[in-house]
Amino acid sequence: MKKAGILNRHLAGALAELGHGDGVLVCDAGMPIPSGPRVVDLAFRAGVPSFAEVLDGLLDELVVEGATAAEEVRGANAEAAALLDGHFPGLGLVPHERLKELSAGARLVVRTGEARPYANVLLRCGVFF
Repeated sequence: MKKAGILNRHLAGALAELGHGDGVLVCDAGMPIPSGPRVVDLAFRAGVPSFAEVLDGLLDELVVEGATAAEEVRGANAEAAALLDGHFPGLGLVPHERLKELSAGARLVVRTGEARPYANVLLRCGVFF
């Protein structure tokens, strides 16, 4: 058994299959899940695991070259907005409806137990070299 990093075997396997340019949607429990992408649902109960915990864990494992979130996060969820701004200085913002459209092109969806609005981000994978 692994002693460090991501222990969830479904998530660890899905991350290992990602390549340059692939999209990963990290979303709250209320985000509509598009059909098509592989889904790893980590939601256990409302708030568990949190968006911040999942995002921080994923960023330990992934190289990210860009991120897009809903512009509504700024007014509706200050904590998520601050987290995203801290991780992604060049964060792209689009209307929430557009983020839902873009998420259909993701290769992987990771659903958290977050129960606050607009705690969603679409990550674009980079390369480590």
